[in-house]
Amino acid sequence: MTTRSPLPGPDTTPTPALWSERADMAESAVISRHLRALWACPGTELAVVGWPATRRERLFASWHYWWQAHLIDCAVDAVNRTPTPARRGRVAELVRSHRMRNLTGWTNKYYDDMAWLAIALERADRIQGLTSTRRALTALEKKLYDAWRPEVGGGIPWRMRSDYYNAPANGPAAIALCRLGRHARAQQMADWIDATLRDRETGLILDGIHLPSGEIERPTFTYCQGVVLGLEAELAVHTDEPRHLERVHRLLGAVEEHMTTGGVIAGGGGGDGGLFNGILARYLAVVAIALPGDGPVQRQDRRTAADIVQASAAAAWANRLDIESEPLFGADWTKRAVLPGGTSGAGYFTSGGSVTSSAVPERDLSVQLSGWMLMEAAYQVSAAGF
Repeated sequence: MTTRSPLPGPDTTPTPALWSERADMAESAVISRHLRALWACPGTELAVVGWPATRRERLFASWHYWWQAHLIDCAVDAVNRTPTPARRGRVAELVRSHRMRNLTGWTNKYYDDMAWLAIALERADRIQGLTSTRRALTALEKKLYDAWRPEVGGGIPWRMRSDYYNAPANGPAAIALCRLGRHARAQQMADWIDATLRDRETGLILDGIHLPSGEIERPTFTYCQGVVLGLEAELAVHTDEPRHLERVHRLLGAVEEHMTTGGVIAGGGGGDGGLFNGILARYLAVVAIALPGDGPVQRQDRRTAADIVQASAAAAWANRLDIESEPLFGADWTKRAVLPGGTSGAGYFTSGGSVTSSAVPERDLSVQLSGWMLMEAAYQVSAAGF
């Protein structure tokens, strides 16, 4: 049964308990619609990438490495919020299944993919004590650290043997390396991003640059801003260098001006873009909770980041559909979600390695993971006192 959710009344003020309940429901929706045993193997669990799923998707013939990394990260969020044996077991199963489905090991040829997995596995170890991730983290850390290319002025490429050096690879890779104790390299990467990819007009982070030619690709995406905000906030904690606080302040203002409407983060569509707004919400929550400093600028920056997360979460929740009492989130949080009518129009891989949107973006796992990620972020900032 499908119902449209009523808009919240003027006296509705979500509390940490209410956001936790909403995160529970988002988690439950992804589990019931998307999670399946991998190739019917006991003790495994991965997510089919569409709902309703095509036969190819149900058989896990399509492998979306970085979507599944974000699924692990969301599962870790749930453990961190309310630990249960089922949740702990799920994280372990997802990690095990990721390795099985990747076939050749923990790594692949895409540095952005490996960075997202490293972030998720480091959190699984640090928050949950999942020590089975450590061998994987050693392999991923080496790949990411060794990818630095001083011969072209720095940066790491999007994938092996590519001339394209972009924020979606360098941002998460630097976050992963920072959390793994490689603070000096993470700072080098942050400095490279700021010098190379920051648009001097808008203050936003551009997508990437071809090296050594110097040709810049100028699109701006929400997740590029998110990873740089998260990176700079964590470096501000670890290095005590004022430039990182200054960059957070500048970029946060640019995001608020150019990437929100009424305080709500802009949608990125479906396919790979379905994860973009959720990633920005995740790292805005990092800014709200972790950004150091007692000055008025830092206090306001934390408040601004929390406000964007909470406004986005309130809009996404108000515009969801309820299907059998579980939420279906929209690709654009300012608009009513659309119910997928079936499996026709499923997304597909392009020759460049990206995944296109399904005809109805709400069908895509990426869109629903962003909704779950957003509910977890709203809980985190609410529990922190915002």
